[in-house]
Amino acid sequence: MSENKLIIQWKQFIQTDASSGIILVLSALLALLMANSVFSTSYHAFLEFPVSITLGTFAISKPLVLWVNDGLMAIFFFVVGLEIKRELFYGHLSRPDQIVLPFLAAIAGIAFPALIYAAFNHQDAIAINGWAIPSATDIAFALGIFILFGKHLPTSLKLFLLSVAIIDDIGAVIIIAMFYSEELATNSLIVASIGLLVLFIFNRLALENKTPFILVAIVVWAAVLKSGVHATLAGFAVAWFIPTKRDERQSMSYQIEHGLEPWIVFFVLPLFAFANAGVGLMNASISELFTPISIGIIGGLFIGKQLGIFIACFIAIKLKLCQLPKDATWTQMYGVCLLCGVGFTMSLFIGSLAFETQGFAYQTQVKVGVLVGSLLSAIAGAYLLRTSSNKLIKEKGSSNEQYKTSNA
Repeated sequence: MSENKLIIQWKQFIQTDASSGIILVLSALLALLMANSVFSTSYHAFLEFPVSITLGTFAISKPLVLWVNDGLMAIFFFVVGLEIKRELFYGHLSRPDQIVLPFLAAIAGIAFPALIYAAFNHQDAIAINGWAIPSATDIAFALGIFILFGKHLPTSLKLFLLSVAIIDDIGAVIIIAMFYSEELATNSLIVASIGLLVLFIFNRLALENKTPFILVAIVVWAAVLKSGVHATLAGFAVAWFIPTKRDERQSMSYQIEHGLEPWIVFFVLPLFAFANAGVGLMNASISELFTPISIGIIGGLFIGKQLGIFIACFIAIKLKLCQLPKDATWTQMYGVCLLCGVGFTMSLFIGSLAFETQGFAYQTQVKVGVLVGSLLSAIAGAYLLRTSSNKLIKEKGSSNEQYKTSNA
């Protein structure tokens, strides 16, 4: 009987929106524990385990951590692309009046953190490559914290947070394509372009079988991987050629997105967090951990994100370009702005690209900055949302009592 109850509780947990954020936290904590224990050698050996795929003269050989970052994260970006496409065509980003506020907020939320990071690192030609690291928002973490601590707050705030994070993802994709791609291989790009053209034809022919799309998508990913453009962009590009319909039951895009979503939430992102959050702290001094790189990331995530988004929203609303989310207060809005500083997954990913060839020391500084900056933003945002939520409950309770008294 107790086993059945445990299974039911587990099913209820994984069905909540907050579960993805909680599992990410646990994966990151496990990585930190293993990297700073007697298991550190095993942890690093696991990440460096060589994996190869060979088909005739075509071969891909990478350590496991790069298969996670280049392969599994391409699937994550594919799902992100499907979600963005759906929201832009049929969702809450399909109307111009709904996109103005989150668009301005997201742009400022990218620019302000980058400027703060640059202020600490502009004199270092290598360190400045990480300017985009604090510009990202982790949608799973941020949304999970909002649901846990702001469950009584207006739904409009949740939609605002989602919109900012989605537009932020678009910005991250553009940044990766423009600033973190290597020297391009023309032949591979031609193959990838032909693959996308074939997907476009499949789309126009309204094919209902997913198999041709999947096979061509794999070819596009492999070609992009060999091209010098980061492989995750292949996933994002392919998503835009998957057929989308307003009726979700008939939409291939919707079916694929919701089929992959559990794998993304409970496998891809936790594995990415486990592979990238392990920071060895035992033999490191404070001066080695808190460098201009890590301080720039912390300042960008915790200060730049909240200030950039809040200032942009305040100015836009005061100029009557848009309105405050329905039924929301400025205090509640500020709590959401704080949550946007939880960069974690995307920040770690951009950091792995920014200092891909610079070695362990740079990656350690990135991880420290991302973890501390995200943690501070999460704690501050959760506290403010919890306080606002409790205040709202008290106000509703007192108004109900007054209503009962007046009727009596």
